[in-house]
Amino acid sequence: MKYILLWLMILTGTLAQAQNTFKARIVDAEENEPLLGATVKISSTKGAVADLSGYVEIPNIDTDTIQVSVSFVGYHPFTQTYIFPLTDVQIIELVEGEELEEVIVTSTRSSRTIDDIPTRIEAISSEELEEKAIMKSSNIAMVLRESTGIQMQQTSASSANQSIRIQGLDGRYTQILKDGFPLFGGFSSGLSIMQIPPLDLRQVEVIKGSNSTLFGGGAIAGLINLVTYTPQEERKLRLMVDQTQALGTTLNGFYAERFNKFGLTFYASANRQEAYDPNNDDFSDIPRIRSLTLNPSFFYYPNEKSSLRLTLNGTVENRLGGDMEVINNDENGIHQFTEENESDRLSYQLTYQNQIDENRSLSIKNSLTYFEREITEPDFIFMGKQWSSFSEVAYNFGTSRSCWISGVNLYTDKFDENPFDSLERDYSYTTFGAFTQNTFDLSEKYAVETGLRFDYDLDYGFFALPRLSILRKINDSWSTRIGGGLGYKLPTIFTEDAENLTYQGILPISTSTEAERSIGGNLDINYQTLLGDEWTLSVNQLFFYTRLNDALVFRENNAGQFFYENADGPVTSQGIETNIKLGYRDFKLFANYALINTRLKYDNLNEQKPLTPKHNIGSVLMYEVEDKWRIGYEAYYTGTQFRSDRTQTDDYWMMGFMVMRKINKLSLYINFENFTDTRQHRLENFQVDTHFKPDFPEIWAPTDGRIINAGFIFEL
Repeated sequence: MKYILLWLMILTGTLAQAQNTFKARIVDAEENEPLLGATVKISSTKGAVADLSGYVEIPNIDTDTIQVSVSFVGYHPFTQTYIFPLTDVQIIELVEGEELEEVIVTSTRSSRTIDDIPTRIEAISSEELEEKAIMKSSNIAMVLRESTGIQMQQTSASSANQSIRIQGLDGRYTQILKDGFPLFGGFSSGLSIMQIPPLDLRQVEVIKGSNSTLFGGGAIAGLINLVTYTPQEERKLRLMVDQTQALGTTLNGFYAERFNKFGLTFYASANRQEAYDPNNDDFSDIPRIRSLTLNPSFFYYPNEKSSLRLTLNGTVENRLGGDMEVINNDENGIHQFTEENESDRLSYQLTYQNQIDENRSLSIKNSLTYFEREITEPDFIFMGKQWSSFSEVAYNFGTSRSCWISGVNLYTDKFDENPFDSLERDYSYTTFGAFTQNTFDLSEKYAVETGLRFDYDLDYGFFALPRLSILRKINDSWSTRIGGGLGYKLPTIFTEDAENLTYQGILPISTSTEAERSIGGNLDINYQTLLGDEWTLSVNQLFFYTRLNDALVFRENNAGQFFYENADGPVTSQGIETNIKLGYRDFKLFANYALINTRLKYDNLNEQKPLTPKHNIGSVLMYEVEDKWRIGYEAYYTGTQFRSDRTQTDDYWMMGFMVMRKINKLSLYINFENFTDTRQHRLENFQVDTHFKPDFPEIWAPTDGRIINAGFIFEL
């Protein structure tokens, strides 16, 4: 009998030991606010992410002593040993800090820090975004232009429109998301970069290379996700006024606050820019702009585990560029040319999220976007409307070691043109998708992310898109990633070439045209360390390759009309990117280099892609005293390029200088952008043949020159 009792005691003790549960609430040490998304780990196999209240619960712990590690972006990591039994919920306070930053990204929907995700992701933090907003407060072009391997290509001398080129590939191969919604595809990609102001952005996430699993096949060159602020219990109210010597005025305002079960954010931006001609050739290098943007978001929290968000976006804009005398209402027989762009951009996004338990969640999304644009030139009008929608249901499940997300979505894109001539270029695409992705920790050193998407388009058929990424943590300082996947792009007339011609004389897409397809991969090596108490160093080396098959090529026929067809050979892009970040006390030095070799290998060619510099160098030196000073100096080098006629351009440098002083709630700043006044007009003979119908040269360097802007940001 005594042996039976002994056995029961041992069994009872074992069961009790196996039933330990760790409960904690993660809060900010100073404000005592919950830190949604904070990561809590006990081992490589057990962990959880803090919910809306900062609460985490990790059950089924089979030891009496555990070491708990907690991390959250912008905070010092926390590590402490706990011994069971623990009778209360443990309150863990995290302290804000300046150590090597951990960033939680949303693009992969895994709630992992950027260091723990096998997919290579670059995150631009709110602090960096504020610096870029000071340099360019009306749109996000500056935010993206100064990132390694990203080129902002101006596609129109009159409208100053720009497109994003990642690793040498045209802008149509980059997918732009806002809070995970694809709002800027097809016709609505026109002027998009120029119509997204930066002040309400909390973070910008960039994934280079194909990333088709979660968001579809359009991300051949890369994906950019613009993440906006969500309301917290502490009210956030910011007002910004910016004025340039180039006759531009921008007003920005942002408000966010949560009231128990309800929350609200509201963003408003107004831009008034007069036509500006720095080289006095009678043509505007910055068009006259009148724009207004309103973005309210409404939040409802039925309980601690679920939320509902409705976001409305509205932008109305008028751009008028061309002959300065016509713009100033002095048209005559010689001075007649202008290009006017009137556009309306309206959309809504609805998101429901439910955290069922610590390992399962459900999200439902729906968006509808309307974009209308009218381009008016002498004797020509291009006018069209686009309706696009996106719907998705996604389910997250698994454990902290093996995370799954699976879902289905529907994407529609319809373009209706009001034709000026006999050309009918309407289209309507409907694409169904199903996807699944798994992020799995093989061990503390290895993690694997696999994804598979199946898309079916009613016009172009079936696409299977696998993807694989592997993370290897060598030690606390060294890590490496390798990954790759497939992508595709449905053809439309909305390309950089067509934008440059304001869609004049462009034939519709032929029914025999096939979708573009890609395969690509990248390898990166990352090193980061703390050098004593005052120095930090991080180095990232990236190698990339993309092959684009059935590329859409722009042609001209004997009648002077333009059309698209699939190339008889590939377009390849390969190269390297090097990023170095060195910190010492209040100083930070950023340096980067990009080698981009994009080759056209069709029509018996093997030549470098026009208007794509092979070498780019950038550096930024920043001095920052928290809540007092921010002083920055930057220098960027762009190597030689080839024009379309195979002639070679000059290389050039650009430099900038910025100072900001914060006094309590008021921040005053002045920025000298491109103070060396580097302009294409000074690098070549920028000859415009006639004032009636000008023939602008290809744009390969800045045209607006030196811009000095100053202003203030007031936080209430």
